[in-house]
Amino acid sequence: MTLMETFEFLSYVVTVVGLPFAIIVFIMEQRKERDSEEEEIYQRLSDEYREFLKLVLDNADLQLLRREGVRHELTEEQKERRLAIFGILISLFERAYLLVYEDDMDKKARRLWRSWEDYMIEWVRRSEFRDALPNLLEGEDEEFTQYIRQLATRQS
Repeated sequence: MTLMETFEFLSYVVTVVGLPFAIIVFIMEQRKERDSEEEEIYQRLSDEYREFLKLVLDNADLQLLRREGVRHELTEEQKERRLAIFGILISLFERAYLLVYEDDMDKKARRLWRSWEDYMIEWVRRSEFRDALPNLLEGEDEEFTQYIRQLATRQS
């Protein structure tokens, strides 16, 4: 075998074996990168929800963590703060919906989405939040608005 024939043979080997292997490695790396990006999105959203809960705790006088416990009349200033906090929450829920929700989710994405859906259900069970929804949902994404309204209808 001449040197030229050897190089030609090696180029065939690279083409037949190396190229498919490189494509498989590329696809696997792309999949890992996509999974990593999805995890990062979910982690950022979770961090934002944790920050939201800190805000709720900082405004404990509004009693937002009580489901339907002792109710007292809120001052106008407290009502305004509650509405602002609800607005922040709706914004967070909409962001989660836009970034995570898909009609056709795989098992992992569905599991991540269900935790957000649980948060939404927890909040739409609260009558003061449901009562504020029509104002809160003005100008929000139409599909998200429909989704959260359906959740609220099922919970009322």
